[in-house]
Amino acid sequence: MKNKSFEILSGDTVVALWQDEKLTVVNDALLPLYLKNINNAEMWLESRAIDSHRANSRLLKKALRLAEKDDVSTVVHVNGATITDNYWVRPVGSELTYDDIKFDNDYFSNLALKGTYDSFNRAANSKHSRTPELTNVGSFEKCWKLRDGKWWMYKKANHNELFSELFTYELGKALGMNMAHYERGQGVIKSLDFTDSARINFEPASTFMGDNEDYEDVITKLQSICPEAIGDYIRMIFLDTVVANPDRHTNNFGLLRDTATGKFIGFAPNFDNNMALIARGYPKKSSSKDLLVRLFNEVIDNHPEYKTYIPELSELTVKEILDKLNMKVKRQAIIDLVISRYNLIKR
Repeated sequence: MKNKSFEILSGDTVVALWQDEKLTVVNDALLPLYLKNINNAEMWLESRAIDSHRANSRLLKKALRLAEKDDVSTVVHVNGATITDNYWVRPVGSELTYDDIKFDNDYFSNLALKGTYDSFNRAANSKHSRTPELTNVGSFEKCWKLRDGKWWMYKKANHNELFSELFTYELGKALGMNMAHYERGQGVIKSLDFTDSARINFEPASTFMGDNEDYEDVITKLQSICPEAIGDYIRMIFLDTVVANPDRHTNNFGLLRDTATGKFIGFAPNFDNNMALIARGYPKKSSSKDLLVRLFNEVIDNHPEYKTYIPELSELTVKEILDKLNMKVKRQAIIDLVISRYNLIKR
């Protein structure tokens, strides 16, 4: 389908036509945000492709015997579909429906996650050829698992990554934040698909910010397209600051949209915190010169009205979460880290 004509759909509604490297919009209200900002359907498809640098990505493509392994061809193999939105593509004149191309099995999940030879061999001998793994973006080895009709993301994690993700999740919940649901697994962290199989659409911030993650620029953009999301955004970057999460980027936060109208529902639940806290070792004592502390405090200086979004955090809360998780970590070091960073925040 590369360099040819195809239709772009939201569910069963045609929203645009890509022909002769030109995008013709048919339904602007339901158009993917990426295409509202960059009128290039092939670049949009590339943005939806599995990271080709992941070792298991290469095994997956080999097992599926993909003749062309470039990003566009990889995504087109599954009609551009993903688990977390209802956007997809089909050739002009095709009678395919959304029900025809929706994912209904996780046959290739073990190969995508573990990359063992047995999982590779089973996948290579499968009659199936469609998998959500081809559009499962991100740099960590991961997969989608189907459990009781619900999609769950399984991501590889060592002990410290697992603790950091779970602690941040529990802390966010304890502070009344909108958090994606996480559970502990054996060598993996599990998270529930918060779109409920694309009954709502997730638009990562990259679709409206590109690679620009500057706090002020994001706030300015949210003020123009979804002002009701600002509170949750401030709470997210507050939590990032408290748990020393340096890995917030425009593909791991975003907005939710109504699939029927295209209107914004609000900020997506907070997810992907496995690089926080002790994931890469215990951080040294924090100071006001800490980058995340400084950047967050600059936001508060510029917008003192946002102080109302900052929750109160006590040492007792941290201790209760540590008790609940009951994982082997340097307990006092975690308490000191979180509380000292909280105390550096202007409130």
